[in-house]
This record gives sequence, C-alpha cells and structure tokens, in this order.
Amino acid sequence: MSAELISILVLVVVFVIATTRSINMGALAFAAAFAVGELAADLDADGIFAGFPGDLFVVLVGVTYLFAIARANGTTDWLVHASIRLVRGRIALIPWVMFVITGALTAIGAVSPAAVAIVAPIALSFAARYGISPLLMGAMVVHGAQGGGFSPISIYGSIVNGIVEREKLPGNEVALFLASLVVNLLIAGIVFVLFGGLKLGGRDTTGKGVRERESDGSTEAESAVDGDNSRLDPAKIATLAALVALVVAVLAFDLDAGLSAITLAVLLSAFWPDSSRKAVGEIAWPTVLLICGVLTYVGVLEEMGTIKWAGEGVSGIGVPLLAALLLCYIGAIVSAFASSVGIMGALIPLAVPFLAQGEIGAVGMIAALSVSATVVDVSPFSTNGALVLAAAPDVDREQFFRQLMVYGGIVVAVVPAAVWLVLVVPGFG
Repeated sequence: MSAELISILVLVVVFVIATTRSINMGALAFAAAFAVGELAADLDADGIFAGFPGDLFVVLVGVTYLFAIARANGTTDWLVHASIRLVRGRIALIPWVMFVITGALTAIGAVSPAAVAIVAPIALSFAARYGISPLLMGAMVVHGAQGGGFSPISIYGSIVNGIVEREKLPGNEVALFLASLVVNLLIAGIVFVLFGGLKLGGRDTTGKGVRERESDGSTEAESAVDGDNSRLDPAKIATLAALVALVVAVLAFDLDAGLSAITLAVLLSAFWPDSSRKAVGEIAWPTVLLICGVLTYVGVLEEMGTIKWAGEGVSGIGVPLLAALLLCYIGAIVSAFASSVGIMGALIPLAVPFLAQGEIGAVGMIAALSVSATVVDVSPFSTNGALVLAAAPDVDREQFFRQLMVYGGIVVAVVPAAVWLVLVVPGFG
C-alpha cells in the first residue's frame, strides 16, 4: 500500500473517530500528522509544523475573543432585541429577523455555532410562544448563520480565502460570500413557505391581527418583545463601535482581521475588565484546535505528495464535471456528520491539482464546495443542528429530531447538485 493511500485512509479514520467518539477532530489530526509524518513520510518536526496555519490561528482567536466580549457585556443581546423591536412584534417577520441577526453575527466574525447558540434559544422560545413551527424557526437560524458565514471577515470566509491564497488559486471573496448568501436565502424562503410562514402574516405578538392592534394603538406587542433588561451603556456603545471599526479596518484599509480584532478586544478589556475577564476562556478554542489540527495534517499531505496524487486520481475519472459533482457530494455527506470547517480545509487542497487543469472554473468550484459543506449544518448530527434541537422548548424531541434528520437529508440530496449546476457547469472563474 502506497504512503499516499495510507495518509488518505488515516484522514478517513480521523473523521470516523471524531464523529463516533466525540473527540476533537483537530487533536486527532495533530496525532495523525505526527504518526503519518514520522512513519510514512519521514518528516521531522519542522516539516510537520510547516503546514501549521499561523495566520488563521490569529484570525480565529482574534475575532472570537472580540465576539466573546460582545456576548459577555450584553451587546449581542441588545442587538437581538433591538432587531425584534424594529418589526413592532409582527410574527411573520420574526423568523426573518432571526435569519438576519445570525447572518449579521457570522458576517462580522462570530463562529457559526456561537451565533446559533445565542440566537436559537430566543428564536425557538418565540416559536413555542406564538405557534411557529420549530423546524421553520430552527432552519431560519441555521441558514441565516450560513448565509453570512462567508463574508471576507467571517471565520469561514477567512479560512477558505486563506486556503485559496495559500494554494495560489484564483479567488473572489465577494463571489464566495454572495453564493452562500443567495443559496441560503433561497432555501430559507422555500422553508418559510412550506412550513407555515405565510399563515403568520396577519398576526402579531399581542395575539391580535396587525390591523386591529394598529387601530387601537396598543403597545403590548412592543412590550412583549422588550422584556430584556438590555440598555445601551458605555461598554455596549464601545463594543458596537469596535465591531464597526473591525469591518472598516479590514474592508477599507486591508488590515489583518485577526490582529485588528485582538487589538480592539484588548482595548475593550482594558477599559471594562470585569465584563471581559471571562472572554479569553470563551474564545472558540475547540474550533481553533480543530482548524489548526486539520490544516496541519493537510500540510503533511502536501509535503508527502498526497494532494497531487489524489487530485490526479479525481481528474483521472475523465469527466471533469462528474468529478466536481462527486467532490460536492463528498463535502455535503461528510459535513452532515462532522465538521464543515474540517471538510473545507481538506477538500479544497485536494481539489487543487484537479482545478489546475483549467477545465473547471476555480471560483465556481470553490464556492460550490464551500456551500455544499456548510448548508447541510441543519442536520441534527452537526453542531448547529444539535444546538437547535437542544434549544427547542415544549416539543417532542424524538419527533423534532426526525424532522431535522429528514430535512437535513433532503438538503444533502438536493443542494450539492443544484450549486454544481449553477456554479460549476457554467465555468465561473
């Protein structure tokens, strides 16, 4: 058995163990990188660590540190409740408010599970209180998070764009972001129609019709969604300014997202140490370990020639479009049971030799792979799907689990083919 095949089989074993034994995939990947690097590739420690993604480490730590501070001082709660007040309690708009909020949170740097963990309990509580389908509300939250998940300063966007730059592939940050946003927006619209969203149009949070409430001047709707004790204070104002400053620094001045975020987080911590003290502990360390471990292992694969070997194998199918479709389905199926980030970190480098032939557009293929690997996170076996399942009050969890599983299966079956048809077949990039 060749060393290249052994390294790929070890990667498969890492995914299987991480899925079935609840062990962090990154930790497994570091161990695999050590074992395969030393035994199969004859690499020393320097060769193994050559693939460690130091730039992505700083991005992950920086943006999650800043976001942890925003969560600790109540800024994220203020954003959620302020958004609900804007729609004046209209029930039909609340699922879309949740979609926009989670999308905005991931777009400015929140890890997708962190955004879902914040918004899902509020969203599912509204669903239970006002008779909204929990599947509808949960799907809107998850697809919202994924819709904003590939902005240039987001975690997913930074990871994919960093991999694209490292592999010297043609990239388009805006096209990647818009592809994910449009796909998830379309899916959210379909879910909204199929699961009773249109029937909510004439109701508000007072239990009255919208016209009835407006005719008698009732303010109960506003008070019903204003039960939080969140008020703007200096810490929240400064945090909101820091989030805006991060966007401006990255987009307008092309500064590093990770270093900018860490600098802003440190400034906030210096002025408000009490609310920021626990923020370091709330940095998404499991995600940091996951990403750095998987990408370090991918670096070992590159050092030993496995990436080129596997890419030549995929391209050897002889039908480039078929090979591209298979990669999209591999990303979707594995991601439904494992880490979306880990899948993207592994599949994009594996596709490099295949894309180098020039028969498939790199921009469209990378966007299709990224969307396929993340849109399936509504599966109850994924982190986001599990958070939605756990956050739903007053539901039959066995039934809700089955609903999420069936819905996730439909997404896995349909979306990869759809994005392949729209993004890959025309040859974008």
